[in-house]
Amino acid sequence: MKWEEVSACSEELAETAAVSLIEEAALTPKPGLVDKNNTGAHTDLDYNLMALSAVSLKSTFKDIAKMSFNQPIDQSLREKIAVIGRHGEKAMLQATGGVNTHKGAIWALGLLTAAAASLNKSSMSAEDIALTAGELAQFQDRKASYQETNGSRVKQYYGTCGAKEEAQQGFPHVTLLALPVLYERRRKQIHEDEARLDALLSVMSSLDDSCLLHRGGKVALRTAKRKSLSILKAGGVSTFEGYIMLQELDTELIKKNASPGGSADMLAAALFLDHLITSPLHLSNVVKKEMTI
Repeated sequence: MKWEEVSACSEELAETAAVSLIEEAALTPKPGLVDKNNTGAHTDLDYNLMALSAVSLKSTFKDIAKMSFNQPIDQSLREKIAVIGRHGEKAMLQATGGVNTHKGAIWALGLLTAAAASLNKSSMSAEDIALTAGELAQFQDRKASYQETNGSRVKQYYGTCGAKEEAQQGFPHVTLLALPVLYERRRKQIHEDEARLDALLSVMSSLDDSCLLHRGGKVALRTAKRKSLSILKAGGVSTFEGYIMLQELDTELIKKNASPGGSADMLAAALFLDHLITSPLHLSNVVKKEMTI
């Protein structure tokens, strides 16, 4: 492949990743999360900051894609994209004034971007990309210095799996829950935003979300899981009962200072894969659309 083609394909992957992050942030109303209605359980975030962060990460995803094109999934590639990811975190923090908006998303979408670029096929399934990303996540980043994080503390205290294990397993909450629910709702001609909210709730009903555990403990996690499942059993947010329950869950999680940030990352990953296998989007157009509040 010529360098011009690599650059163009990398641009498309990066656009898709950034678009997916903006669309996740713009989806409203989301329980406990930043959206266009409110800041959820966060005091240092808002929608505009999330959108700014997503745009700032486009160059990171583009560099990951360029590095990964037609490359084998191995230790070397894992460590090369890890370096790019760490630079991306610094760029994100600089853009947001030190606020961690998308660290988890850099991990998830970075791996998926690398996997899609590595496969570089005219037709790829979401499962192909997710499983390839899982293979890449199996390799350890030997050059990274150990830093205790909220996620690592949660794993140690509660004995749960986190973002690392989700990736290593091939993103099952994306391919087995979020995407099937999204497609099933579309077949029923449910409004796209409502379909995406149901996809988010399907993840929340199952995922041991490290962000929820960190901010609200087991009580918040149990509440999110139980009430998300209840909304889905009621027919989803497109029903009157389901929508009222969604608003109640939003209020409850905000009171508990609990935000399902890990589930939000999985929704962004699902949107990324969905766009790749359906139709590409252009970041400038999405920014114009979603910045209209």
